[in-house]
Amino acid sequence: MAIDANAKKIVKTLRGHKFQAYLVGGCARDLLLGIQPKDWDVATNAKPKQIIRLFQKTIPVGAKFGVVIVRMAGKNYEVATFRKDSDYADGRHPGKVQFSGPEEDARRRDFTVNGMFYDPVGKKVLDFIGGQKDLKTGIIRAIGNPDQRFYEDKLRMLRAVRFSARFNFPIEKKTAAAIKRHCGEINQVSRERIRDELVYIFTQPRPDRGLDLLDRLGLLKAILPEVSALKGVRQPKQFHPEGDVFKHTRLMLKLMKQPSPELAWGVLLHDIGKPDTFQIADRIRFNGHSTLGAEISQKILKRLRFSNRQVKIIVALVREHLKFIDARKMKQSTLKRFMSLEYFDLHLELHRIDCVGSHHDLSTYRFVKKTWPYSAKNRPNSNPGPNACSPAMT
Repeated sequence: MAIDANAKKIVKTLRGHKFQAYLVGGCARDLLLGIQPKDWDVATNAKPKQIIRLFQKTIPVGAKFGVVIVRMAGKNYEVATFRKDSDYADGRHPGKVQFSGPEEDARRRDFTVNGMFYDPVGKKVLDFIGGQKDLKTGIIRAIGNPDQRFYEDKLRMLRAVRFSARFNFPIEKKTAAAIKRHCGEINQVSRERIRDELVYIFTQPRPDRGLDLLDRLGLLKAILPEVSALKGVRQPKQFHPEGDVFKHTRLMLKLMKQPSPELAWGVLLHDIGKPDTFQIADRIRFNGHSTLGAEISQKILKRLRFSNRQVKIIVALVREHLKFIDARKMKQSTLKRFMSLEYFDLHLELHRIDCVGSHHDLSTYRFVKKTWPYSAKNRPNSNPGPNACSPAMT
């Protein structure tokens, strides 16, 4: 994998002034996995003031925690001083920071696979916590005592799920047991940070694995009880041979291909109204579930602090998803109005996944796609734009 030239330059500059400096965290992990890193972080024994003096453009975003952003060629590089953390009071941030050496810095981090340092000059790994072994074995293990790691930062429980689902690495038994013990504490974390992690879980490859882990570890019921309630809600077998509403939703998540956050959450919530509308008449029915689902979805999305624009798009996906059933019976003017919905290709893709994840009848999808006046070449840009969720991918 190619090492970012600016990240390497930062390391060399610090070394040239007699400081220790290494690539650290997610970029070190990804390099060892043969994955091209997206973000580049550097750890050093240089203090924030010394870092600021050495580089032309810097932003002291977390100087009291030893974190400085170095700007090079229009990109941000996080440069952090080795440190030990203590006195966690809010389940997220240390109350006290003490600058230290690389070993202490490694031992304060979350998981062994994220706690290694990489020397881009000597091409060597500095590993105090068994990260290379766990990376080779393929396992997500908390550094040291998992209860202590999750006491320090509750968000690490969701990060464990994200990394496990992303790399298909199982979570080590003691680490998983600690998450189960502390899952109810996840709501001490800000809703914005919870939202950010969930967005990554449901938009990265194999979000179905993420859903399974959230459910198994108790996090789903703590954060999204409405989604947990989909389990065991029966559906008519002639339309849903795959099983209950939860299994249907899980399968749809699995069928997505590089979804936007809006599509992913539209898939996750599209049948959220079914538990409360379940009835047996001539067969199992869910009358009005799309309307109720839109109301429930809006409450969930507002609770998680999604942007107003994202709420509007996702709620529309939930509210309108049943209209495809009547598409071939619609008057031309009604069909035209339906196809004029904002981001209609997201609606169309949700319908396709809904069909493939149930009865496999794509005849309506093909009809609408053929009738829709925008071909793949001249289709308007349906990207909802920059989403409100942009956590670091480390």
